[in-house]
Amino acid sequence: MSELLNYLVQNDESFRRARLPALYSDFRSQRTLNPDGFTANVAAWKRGLSSATLAGHVPSKSTTRNHLTLDLDGDSLLQSLETKQFGRPLALGTALQDALANEEMMPLQQFLKAKESIYHRSWGTLPWTVMSWGLRQVGIRGPGDNIPKGQFVMLQNLDIVSRAFSEATADRASPFERTFSKAHFQRTFADGILEKQRLSETDLEVLVKFLSRDKNVLVTDGNTIKIRKSSQAENVSITEEDSAIASLKELMEDLTRQAEALNRRIDELNIAAQDAVRKKNRISAMAALKSKRLAETDLSKRHTTLSQLEDVAAKIQQATDNVQLVKVMQSSTVALRNLNAQVGGADKVDEVLDNLRQEMGEVDEVGNIIAEGGAVTVDEAEVDDEFEAMMAEERKKEEEAERVKREAQKAKEADETRRKLAELEKLAPLPVPSQTGEKEARPITPVTATANELDEMHIDTDTTTTTEGERTAQMAE
Repeated sequence: MSELLNYLVQNDESFRRARLPALYSDFRSQRTLNPDGFTANVAAWKRGLSSATLAGHVPSKSTTRNHLTLDLDGDSLLQSLETKQFGRPLALGTALQDALANEEMMPLQQFLKAKESIYHRSWGTLPWTVMSWGLRQVGIRGPGDNIPKGQFVMLQNLDIVSRAFSEATADRASPFERTFSKAHFQRTFADGILEKQRLSETDLEVLVKFLSRDKNVLVTDGNTIKIRKSSQAENVSITEEDSAIASLKELMEDLTRQAEALNRRIDELNIAAQDAVRKKNRISAMAALKSKRLAETDLSKRHTTLSQLEDVAAKIQQATDNVQLVKVMQSSTVALRNLNAQVGGADKVDEVLDNLRQEMGEVDEVGNIIAEGGAVTVDEAEVDDEFEAMMAEERKKEEEAERVKREAQKAKEADETRRKLAELEKLAPLPVPSQTGEKEARPITPVTATANELDEMHIDTDTTTTTEGERTAQMAE
């Protein structure tokens, strides 16, 4: 399986292996018998070839494969699609002719030489377009079913790359960053737009023409290319300053490349001199060292020149910024002049403020008059008496509330006392031992038992006191 067919099978759902027999067959008869199937096969070939071209898998006669143009000279495309099982696609020419008829492809030279935008449609071509479409629908072949010859621009790929270019250059703000010579533009953007792909010179030529003529993104005179700001007018052209900036940038890039080459040359000569010294080859070592010194001298000159050019570039950028600043200041001056004219000057403002103060004073005067006419005299003594009466009533309410609170507290305490006494009354009577000389023992309540115990304690205390008094008298005798 060829590189192109393998890419289509791996990346396009329409080219799965089950669909290959239908795609490689002569499906031209389906234009009338099965219009849906015919349309699906044609769309699959157009979409597949477009994506394969953008990915760089379609063969090209140039050393660098084209991504925006399809090369149909010779049989290289058919050979890359040929397989042992299905042979060559028999209706590929029909799909390519359909793409040409629908302006999805355009001959390269026609695209480059067109003066008007490819999106421009004149009324004179509409009848022929409608008639051609009708003839194709009824099965009458217009341009034929053979594969067209030449190079053709893939407009879908061109639109994809143009959007990628706009995104890649969106942060280039200063004129110095947006201006290039043609060669510098090609070196700068050949590798920086498509991921892992390099645009050919033909691709870049097509892209510049499309972005300048059809998208108004670039301005070019053939030698200098400038990225247009979105805010710039339509009639922006390349100036002498733009050409000077482009030449300066290209020269700086050339000097940078020369300096890099000299650095590599110096490293190689240094290694060669060291090898000659190890081999005891004095003549080779001296020659390498001499060449190294000459290269170092040239490198020093290149760096000096490059430094001077960088200073010039910095001054140009500064001057460009100054121009922009002056333009902004001029426009700001005009705006302030117009606003001041609308205000009328300082005298007009003083007059307006005086009138405003006068009107405000009249409003205050009228308000004072109205306030004086409606004023009412208030007896301060009556107000004080009413206030004292309200305070006395409030104190009376507070005292009444406090009295009610105390009575409630007392009632609560009395209830608690009665409850405790009731609990004591419910307890069983306690037995009391009988005493000699006393009347018969009887059951008593806990309260009376406690009282009896206290009495006994009192009797014991008296007895003890008497005994101690007698003992003291005896000792005194």
